[in-house]
Amino acid sequence: MGDIISQAFFISISFLQKGGLTMSYKFETIQLHGGQYPDSETGSRAVPIYQTSSYVFKSSDHAANLFSLKENGNIYTRLGNPTTQVLEERISLLEGGIGALGVASGAAAVAYTFLTIAKCGDEILSANNIYGGTYNFLTNTIIDYGIHTKFFNPKDLNQLENLITSKTKIIFIESLGNPSGDVVDIEKICSIAHKHNIPVVVDNTFATPYLIKPFEFGADIVVYSATKFLGGHGTSIAGLIVDSGNFNWKDSKFETFNTPDNGYHGLKYSDLNEKAFITKARVKTLRDTGAALSPFNSFLILQGIETLSLRMERHVANAEKIAEFLFKNNEVEWISYPKFQENIEKELVEKYLKKGATSIFTFGLKGGRKRGKKFIDSLQLFSHLANVADAKSLIIHPASTTHGQLNDSELESCGIKPETIRISIGLENIYDLIEDLKNAIEITK
Repeated sequence: MGDIISQAFFISISFLQKGGLTMSYKFETIQLHGGQYPDSETGSRAVPIYQTSSYVFKSSDHAANLFSLKENGNIYTRLGNPTTQVLEERISLLEGGIGALGVASGAAAVAYTFLTIAKCGDEILSANNIYGGTYNFLTNTIIDYGIHTKFFNPKDLNQLENLITSKTKIIFIESLGNPSGDVVDIEKICSIAHKHNIPVVVDNTFATPYLIKPFEFGADIVVYSATKFLGGHGTSIAGLIVDSGNFNWKDSKFETFNTPDNGYHGLKYSDLNEKAFITKARVKTLRDTGAALSPFNSFLILQGIETLSLRMERHVANAEKIAEFLFKNNEVEWISYPKFQENIEKELVEKYLKKGATSIFTFGLKGGRKRGKKFIDSLQLFSHLANVADAKSLIIHPASTTHGQLNDSELESCGIKPETIRISIGLENIYDLIEDLKNAIEITK
């Protein structure tokens, strides 16, 4: 049964080899060719958009075999779609994983990962410097499923280890915290987690696989809001889950992986070995709750990935210049950018960000919250909206928007001050961006 499911829901490496692409190719080549070869019917070089809900069966026996997983093939786009399969295989190759799952949003990717692993009575340990929406999900929503969360400071690993109990089933971190872009020591956190046989889930949205590959430092599962840098143009909502295939799900404490699933022919997911997690996420969590990724959005995210390395290089270069400008400006009270952090932060930057820091960071102006809001309203080129990692430069006040559901103590624990401004540097001309910031600072003096 396990072999059949594996064949039915994962594109094998031989799929890539038909197009001449193997794992030996470098990042820039994989981002263009991974998971796809010219269409056999039409010769189309671009990935076709299979904008269909379902697929015609060859016969009654063929249909029955597909539903019983005795044959490989497409049934319904909620479970899988040829366009989305290319996206899944491409991100898996870029990350160095064994499989991936595309879903409707980054929020769905996070929620599905947690719900695939944890059950009622389990606990999650999460870093406290995370996206406000994820913080809210862990604090106020997943508790309705009987799953509880404890938060830790990712710079205090003794605190993390002291929080681990027999109920801990997931350790969750962001490779670069949201909104401040602070660096997390992925390798040390994974080392602690694996001593207790706990999987580490990393949200790598701010870094992308171009800047950081969490699997190389021991992470087990990577999640993305593909809406951000991967798509890159603010046009499409999508989420991705990538499985390293390295975690051992046979441990009896992961009960739902080790007991037969009556909803799927008595399948025991741990029998699938390296593909246990990503298979369960697809055939159980996605199948039964349905946050499927639109084929058209999969196509648009693929267009973004084709230029990911080029865009990230420009994002990083522009952000460094903007950060230097703000750091030297007397009207700026503080700036949280990896290059300007002290001591351990610099060591982590050198270890994890050899290609440069991301283009998302925070700062505060003298004059506090009131001036910060006036500053945002005075900008002409920066767009004031609730997104990051767009080709266009963006800005927002987290305490009243993305993290607005948090109380003062929660905001403080997340490293967000009342005056904090989050900035996302795009691909515009650097001098135009600096001039816009300079003018807004002058207007609000």
